[in-house]
Amino acid sequence: MSADVWLPIPPDDIEGLPEGPDYHFWNGEVDFPADPADCVYYVVPYMKPLDVVLRPMPHLSSVEVVQTLSAGVDNVTPGLRHLRPGVRLCNARGVHEASTAELTLTLVLASLRGIPDFVRAQDKGEWRGGFRPSLADKNVLIVGYGSIGSAIEDRLVPFEVARVARVARSARTTERGPVHPLAELPALLPEADVVILSTPLDETTRHLADADFLACMKDGALLVNVARGPVVDTKALLAELETGRITAALDVTDPEPLPRGHPLWQAPGVLVSPHVGGPTSAFLPRAKRLLVDQLNRYVNQEPLRNVILTTGSENARTTE
Repeated sequence: MSADVWLPIPPDDIEGLPEGPDYHFWNGEVDFPADPADCVYYVVPYMKPLDVVLRPMPHLSSVEVVQTLSAGVDNVTPGLRHLRPGVRLCNARGVHEASTAELTLTLVLASLRGIPDFVRAQDKGEWRGGFRPSLADKNVLIVGYGSIGSAIEDRLVPFEVARVARVARSARTTERGPVHPLAELPALLPEADVVILSTPLDETTRHLADADFLACMKDGALLVNVARGPVVDTKALLAELETGRITAALDVTDPEPLPRGHPLWQAPGVLVSPHVGGPTSAFLPRAKRLLVDQLNRYVNQEPLRNVILTTGSENARTTE
């Protein structure tokens, strides 16, 4: 039996891959590049539909590692039931921090400073001035303080925000200050001018931003979601937006893609970007570096990075 590695990037385009495995390029095409039963390392195609990335998984009888090129792994977890015990699931920590943090700041600044209104006015040839909020002196709450949340704070610092509060699954201390547990959200939300969601999606965070969460947000606050759409209860968000009490900037939505005619398109105070936090020019070089490092570790039987869980054992999660 051969030891195959399936890559969604052509192997010849990745310098530094270790010798030993047989590399096959598969980016979601109808035909598999080889027998899935021989695949020992499956790198999941990036930004492909759920049915595409899951299609090989029932046939991966020899697989030892499933590697995503996304920070979240919710797109592959439904397929884990098909895998034998001991398979390691790894995410792409280190690949998306820069681009996602950039977009987060873009959404915050564009929403606060009214950039969508300026673009609409420019389309009509109209000069519309006015007084807009600044990010300076605002209190910012980051919900989901993993590597992306930390990268977001890195980029907030030069904007002279008044305070950054951090929330993750459990409390801990960082060089920048304390990270609060999710249980303290009700006390933190009323103080935040900007609430940024960057948490992974699982059953503990699905509809985390529900009616009670949103009701705790202060009047005039901005909700930014760069996590996953279902982290927010869309119906509850629409109810708040219709009152004009809060605003939102959403790179992810539920449902997604957001269908034509959905009320979120026309809801007041909403800026929608079509899930573009990760796919930028920053993605490919970082994804290649990750794959080279991981595959060299795999071939040399060294510990892999970014192991989220191992099938057949209690799920061990990275801290977020």
